[in-house]
Amino acid sequence: MTMRNVLLTCYIFCFFTVKAQTGVDKFDLRVLQKIETTRSENQTRILKGISDANNYVNLAVPAGLLIGGIIDQNKDMRQNAFYIASSTASTAILNFALKAIFKRPRPFLVHISLTPITRPSQYSFPSGHTSASFSTATALTMAYPKWYVAAPSFIWASTVGYSRMYLGVHNPSDVAAGALLGAGTAIGFGFIRPKD
Repeated sequence: MTMRNVLLTCYIFCFFTVKAQTGVDKFDLRVLQKIETTRSENQTRILKGISDANNYVNLAVPAGLLIGGIIDQNKDMRQNAFYIASSTASTAILNFALKAIFKRPRPFLVHISLTPITRPSQYSFPSGHTSASFSTATALTMAYPKWYVAAPSFIWASTVGYSRMYLGVHNPSDVAAGALLGAGTAIGFGFIRPKD
């Protein structure tokens, strides 16, 4: 799958998700209301910590590989670091562009009955935290296709996505679009990986 096809697929998914807003919006609201009723002090502390740590994790993964590749003089490891960093950085740029195009307000601005834990000011669609974490998880798994790499990577990325809904700052559809965008970008950038 070429990068152009991945981006086209992401755009079409995002376009139709936003166009079908009424049905999606009702689903989003029901899910967020349900999640809000399950909040506890412990869960909030943990999930806010995970959400806050996400950007550091996305930087630490390629940085760790780069440092390891330099120390070990491992060219493939250094190239994988570049692949993961490029994928995640490109995802962030695409995410920023899509937010500027769709300008979807945060769920707590549309549904005043919702109570967010935090109140970020940027647009909602797609979820930047989710797209970045899924980009990193997908790229890392493609670089090192082992279950013990994939499982924790995708558990982390899924938990980040859930945390954004739990905190009341993203709709489920924002998170789904972010996951697709991140994974799609990582797949599209697969050509940067070292050849086997």
